[in-house]
Amino acid sequence: MQQHDAESFWGGVIKSMGLVFGDIGTSPIYTLTVIFAITKPTPDNIFGIVSLIFWTLVILVHLEYSILAMSLSRKGEGGTIVLKEILTRMLQPGKGLALIGILSFLGVALLLGDGVITPAISILSAVEGMVLIPGLEATKQGVLILIAAIIAVGLFIFQDKGTDKVAKAFGPIMILWFGALTVSGLIAIASHPGILKALSPHYAINFLMHHGLAGFFVLSEVILCATGGEALYADMGHLGRKPIRHAWYFVFVALVINYLGQGAYLLNNPEAKNILFSMVKWQAPLLYIPFLILTITATVIASQALISGVFSIVYQGITTRILPLLKVDYTSTHLKSQIYIGSVNWLLLGLVIMIMLVFQKSEHLAAAYGLAVTGTMTITGIMMVTIFSRTQKKWKVPLALFVTLMDLVFLVSNLYKLPHGGYWSLILASVPLITILVWTKGQRALYLALRPLELDTFQLAYEQIYSKGRNIPGTGLFFVKEYNVVPPYVVHCIIRSNIIYERNVFISIVRTDEPYGLQSELKTGIAQGLDAFEIHAGYMEHIAIEELLHQNGVQEKVIFYGIEDIATNNLIWRFFSVIKRLTPNFVQFNKLPAAKLQGVVTRVEM
Repeated sequence: MQQHDAESFWGGVIKSMGLVFGDIGTSPIYTLTVIFAITKPTPDNIFGIVSLIFWTLVILVHLEYSILAMSLSRKGEGGTIVLKEILTRMLQPGKGLALIGILSFLGVALLLGDGVITPAISILSAVEGMVLIPGLEATKQGVLILIAAIIAVGLFIFQDKGTDKVAKAFGPIMILWFGALTVSGLIAIASHPGILKALSPHYAINFLMHHGLAGFFVLSEVILCATGGEALYADMGHLGRKPIRHAWYFVFVALVINYLGQGAYLLNNPEAKNILFSMVKWQAPLLYIPFLILTITATVIASQALISGVFSIVYQGITTRILPLLKVDYTSTHLKSQIYIGSVNWLLLGLVIMIMLVFQKSEHLAAAYGLAVTGTMTITGIMMVTIFSRTQKKWKVPLALFVTLMDLVFLVSNLYKLPHGGYWSLILASVPLITILVWTKGQRALYLALRPLELDTFQLAYEQIYSKGRNIPGTGLFFVKEYNVVPPYVVHCIIRSNIIYERNVFISIVRTDEPYGLQSELKTGIAQGLDAFEIHAGYMEHIAIEELLHQNGVQEKVIFYGIEDIATNNLIWRFFSVIKRLTPNFVQFNKLPAAKLQGVVTRVEM
């Protein structure tokens, strides 16, 4: 038994390496290169910056995510939407709750925007290492962008096959990658052991004191070492808290050793440009090409983890009703979290290639990177302070406050990037944010405009028609939001058009605020020939509706559902009606048998 536990423990740790730590694990490729492109590599600066990187990893990733955020979950799931669900239960309806709602929408939007920049910067920076291969020094940037774009296309084309099968190979490759980072770091530290002094916070504080405003703005590049830190928390539901936490200790050590090594290498070679690649080439020229191939593979894995994360966030958004329904395919028979959303996949690919073309070089891309990350971290911090101050764990409030203040400092330092390309991360995040706001407001307004009937009012007219005995043989299903509120299309069908079956079943799906869990209940005899079938499902569950109906003895002959035809002069509602037309409706989303479906159109003035 113990041996099996050990195997599953190590299995979990290895999987986490591949699925969670790709993004943060590939940041040593570009972090120091970008910083020293704008800062002189003097010994004082090198010690100061390596020290800043170490303490950023300790405070913003280890303390904020590994210790604080990961102690908050619902049924093992983590992420911004989970924090919102926890807070929704704690706060009274009012301004506070509305603010938390807006913050969580902003957090989701920033993470989705980040899903474009991460694959672009990771793949491009890895491909740029090719110019250090003898004979390829003169390779034009356009060729490098083309190679990076081809790699990106290859990656996105494979998404619908499901990452489940590929993920098994990810872990071992990432272990090799972190091993390579550790070894190259140790070799470089041996050449200049004095670099270890940079672990003292004194050097970080010293750097900030002496450089004033310029030193403060360097923080906006230092944050690159912590990008991907939020994945520790967001991916918790896939792999569990323990394996991610244990894998993080290995990753943390590998990253720190490598950054120290790059610092030591810079002290000896201050003129170096692509620091990680130059360091490896200097240590082992023969192993440079294999290392480059490993780097490109690691960045593809990092991008993969991010794409899966984006699918997961969008799916949470769909089922918690903050995003419109999109066609979702389930790519694994046993892993519920393995999903593929085609429309999101191709949109991401188009945006990744566009961003590569706009920015041309990975160091330019760094200007757009960081705003989204620090924004997400600050939002997480604010939500954690609010939660801890309302629970028994009040001792965590000062810690969470300290972390949030640090997040804010980094966020403010990133604001100077806005004119230099940082506005792109806001443009990218604004697309999902506007969609979320229009969709949530539109759904609410539509519900009010439809003016549904209360069940008892409906019952009076229903029973008069049913008692005439001219009912159609068989069972008719009617989709409703909740069984005791009758939507206009049902009134139109049954009362106005006298389409009434021997057995009529109102079917409603209620998403709970837990990630998993599935219960269904058949309420019979609401009125003569009228039953209700209620499904309660977690927001990550996918539901086989037909199967559940048949298990409860409901053999439907025809399935009715409502379609709204929106008439409006309001620009926002027009946009809302376009989204509704372009995205699948509820019935297509739940993959019900097309032959039995009848859509009933209701014209709505908004």
